Amino acid sequence: MTATLLVELLTEELPPKSLRALSEAFAEKALDSLSKAQLAHGREVQVFATPRRLAFSIANVAASAAGRETEIAGPSAKAPAAAIEGFARKHGVAPAQLEKRATPKGEVVVARVQIKGAVLDEMLAPAVEEALKALPIPKVMRWGAGDAQFVRPVHGLVMLHGERMVPGSVLGVASGRRSAGHRFLGCQQIDILHADEYARQLQTDGRVIAGFAQRRADIERQLKEAAVRESASLGGYADLLDEVTALVEFPCVYAGGFDPGFLDVPPECLILTMRQNQKYFPLFDGDGKLLARFLIVSNMETNDPKHIIAGNERVVRPRLEDARFFYNQDRKARLETRVPALARVVYHGKLGSQLERVQRVQILAGEIARRLKADAVLAERAAWLAKADLLSGMVGEFPELQGVMGRYYALHDGEPREVADAIEQHYRPRFAGDELPQTKVAASVALADKLEALQGLFGVGQAPTGERDPFGLRRAALGVVRILVEKTLPLSLDELAPAEVKAFILERARGYFRERGYSANEVEAVLCLAPARLDLIQKQLEAVRAFAELPEAQSLAAANKRIGNILKQASEVPAQFDPALMVLPEEKSLASTFERLQPDVDQAFSALDYTGALKALASLKTPVDAFFDKVMVMDKDPRVRANRIGFLGRLHGTMNRIADLSKLAT
Repeated sequence: MTATLLVELLTEELPPKSLRALSEAFAEKALDSLSKAQLAHGREVQVFATPRRLAFSIANVAASAAGRETEIAGPSAKAPAAAIEGFARKHGVAPAQLEKRATPKGEVVVARVQIKGAVLDEMLAPAVEEALKALPIPKVMRWGAGDAQFVRPVHGLVMLHGERMVPGSVLGVASGRRSAGHRFLGCQQIDILHADEYARQLQTDGRVIAGFAQRRADIERQLKEAAVRESASLGGYADLLDEVTALVEFPCVYAGGFDPGFLDVPPECLILTMRQNQKYFPLFDGDGKLLARFLIVSNMETNDPKHIIAGNERVVRPRLEDARFFYNQDRKARLETRVPALARVVYHGKLGSQLERVQRVQILAGEIARRLKADAVLAERAAWLAKADLLSGMVGEFPELQGVMGRYYALHDGEPREVADAIEQHYRPRFAGDELPQTKVAASVALADKLEALQGLFGVGQAPTGERDPFGLRRAALGVVRILVEKTLPLSLDELAPAEVKAFILERARGYFRERGYSANEVEAVLCLAPARLDLIQKQLEAVRAFAELPEAQSLAAANKRIGNILKQASEVPAQFDPALMVLPEEKSLASTFERLQPDVDQAFSALDYTGALKALASLKTPVDAFFDKVMVMDKDPRVRANRIGFLGRLHGTMNRIADLSKLAT
């Protein structure tokens, strides 16, 4: 007989930003333990999470697992009788019941024993406690006089198998069937009658929507309905939605407002303070312009919410006043006057101050802009001002606004718009899928900022190791890849980065192009050549893919691999070859075919027609196959041998200008 298993841990308010991850990991780890014990039949699990509880239910869990027979190998069959008898006694069998098995080390005695199946009542509490200890919790706490530790104090434990309570103790709390409802709206104590009734009882008796996904969907529905009533839209809200879902047990959405005079402050400031500090959802008009209205997700349901709304409006006003104060104060000093003070801000102990870093970025931004035929003066000016807003009051209060406020202050100071835009955009892309710098000036500063960080920190031994990347260098390298590739900027990494940094960037490029749908072999065929121009890699990959579809592709890839192995074994590869030393028809045929097609390959390569260049190589298949059938490269005559190696070197170089075709051999 199987039944649904319910486990609920009642706690004080859990960290909202990690609630969803904690609940899912808790359920997954407990399910794994039950599956290994052969108690859980299937993986049908429901996850529940509210501010005051982590819970899950698993369908089709047995009270006990069937026993099983297993074999245990013992000592050598030639061992002393006392040793064999001791082995038999240890495993509860008579010596006469022992069997013999041949092994690579000789014949041994084997005992057949019955292993008792797991019992739910015995293993559930330890499994739950182990699952809790394995959760990704950076910091735990103790409470009361006990030794138990968890992210928050634990006050209750429910463990039910169907309608039966499972005995046990977890984190010093004995199990029962009593759960808790909403602090103000529902029953404070709810005896769960059956594991299958948990969610229903909490919602009807306790006014608690236990399922995280269900509660999130309900909040989202209410938000959208409220926005429609306000003739407004919500903008981006997914991250805040998850956090708010973790703060309430029975959500109700209400609309509030603020003095429209605050709309003179940059909207990013108002939006951030509402979302980050108050957990409100700002509202926008049809053009995406911020309105003086917002939505509140409350944990209280009431027929007359005016007191809740008024209280929230009263609380948000000082926050908005702070934003207006910082904005007005910051504009009293020009952005450029803050730059010298960056000398007092340490960037890195071995790399100097932020001002020294700005000077390095400025030089590099100008160099990149000139290579891109962009306005180097504007790029250098933007780089000079790019970090100045770090010393502003607004960015001191809201670090997330660095760059954004720099743009507003630069425009207020009368700086060129392209300079102001570059100040904001030089941080892009900040995260996966983020927008890229829009202009070549902004791209120059963004690339300079990221390349300077990579080169400087690599230079002082701060390259990422394992999971550790405290300076976000992987993100910076991926940003370089995205900007160069997606903006198709004709820059050479060989001219902008040392070899170690280039290799690190190319490693990020491998993952980037794999995520864009190219196979591991296709990506490796191009990137193993360490190309300097990332903007051309996609053309190279498309050419490789087109070449791989040709009927001649596999034969040529295998031949290319063979040629590469020959060249590796050669002590020297001559730069040229002499057609007069080619005596066999097969090598003459290959050489003449190669000489005839090489101009076409070179022309296609120069025109960046990589697909055409690789397809032109297809005509080499027949003469290449004949060459390797009939020609011995390592001829006894050293002149003939050197000549053939020189020819193969030139052929190999032409075949691999775009990609290492040997990587396509299967």
